[in-house]
Amino acid sequence: MNKTIGFIGCGNMAKAIMGGILQSGLVDERSVRASARTVDTIERVEAQFGVKATKDNQSVAAFSDIVFLAVKPDQYLELIEEIRDALKKDAIIITIAAGITIDWMEEQISPSAKIVRTMPNTPSLVGEGMTAFCVNGNVDDKDLEAVQAILESFGKAEKVDESMMDAIPAVSGSSPAYVFMFIEALADGAVLQGIPRSLAYQLASQAVLGAAKMVLETGSHPGELKDAVCSPGGATIEAVAELEKHQFKGAVLSAMEACGRKSKSLGE
Repeated sequence: MNKTIGFIGCGNMAKAIMGGILQSGLVDERSVRASARTVDTIERVEAQFGVKATKDNQSVAAFSDIVFLAVKPDQYLELIEEIRDALKKDAIIITIAAGITIDWMEEQISPSAKIVRTMPNTPSLVGEGMTAFCVNGNVDDKDLEAVQAILESFGKAEKVDESMMDAIPAVSGSSPAYVFMFIEALADGAVLQGIPRSLAYQLASQAVLGAAKMVLETGSHPGELKDAVCSPGGATIEAVAELEKHQFKGAVLSAMEACGRKSKSLGE
């Protein structure tokens, strides 16, 4: 891809995306620049990814054909005021913060700005990200092709209506945290039954990976796949019944509702 890509902000999500893009070979290190607030972060990013990094947000904005704004929602206004005049005229501006709407971005930058609103997740670092995104009317087909290529360089990407974006963090943006907790719980249970910790994590993680792959590749309903594991009077249905006694699915639904409320409030 013949595009320069900038990251303003170098938190965990920015590093996950940057790592995914570079590992995919879509662009090389010379086509990527980043900015961060501290010298320590700059040095770590340069060492880890081989890209040029700086404290100067404006220089990254001026360099980039496509720029990721990778700061917290409450820092967006200050950042935009800083870089607005440095942005390239046809720059594609990609947000990765919950609650930041396209309308708000157009108001702060320009009605003619090319805006892409995204919600990626941290598995992007290992090429298995899931990114939902939407675009404004200034993003043409050629721009969309470039954006899709970038987002798919570190996983899967789905274009959605912006009305869905506040719900996306709960189901894919934040859900890796829930899954990590589940894997940890599975491993704890295995250790309780005498399995060494390192083996417990390997067994649990591969089981979760395999189960997810079955859903994606078979097209079967998760409930159908669950039923296939549950033999009448067997150990698995005993475990499933115990999970339901403790409102396993209800707890997940409540967590997702809380995540959605918080995500929406971050942009207010």
